[in-house]
Amino acid sequence: QVQLVESGGGLVQEGDSLRLSCAASGRTFDRYVMGWFRQAPGKGREFVATMTASGDSVYYGDSVKGRFTASRDNGKNMVYLQMNSLKVEDTAVYYCAASDWVETQPNLYSHWGPGTQVTVSS
Repeated sequence: QVQLVESGGGLVQEGDSLRLSCAASGRTFDRYVMGWFRQAPGKGREFVATMTASGDSVYYGDSVKGRFTASRDNGKNMVYLQMNSLKVEDTAVYYCAASDWVETQPNLYSHWGPGTQVTVSS
């Protein structure tokens, strides 16, 4: 079991950067694939990034590729999402999630944090 809590969201302007953090509790954190998803009002949950348990391999959704960087620190039980060149369309609630597999489908992630709001203004 792993419990997840995101932080670092806020209101920024287009072109700004923001770093999200996800704190994990539980002794098995380093066994999980960790992903980031987001959900804008009226839309489904969108895949942002996912990384292997070691963090050696990271995969990104097309809409964030080249702008966002996901990473993890297993020694600190932390996951991060560095977001650069933010756009208005990046506005959403951002979630970190844990899975046993490297997948882009949110229904394959078994553990979720409550989310953190990111709002990008023009």
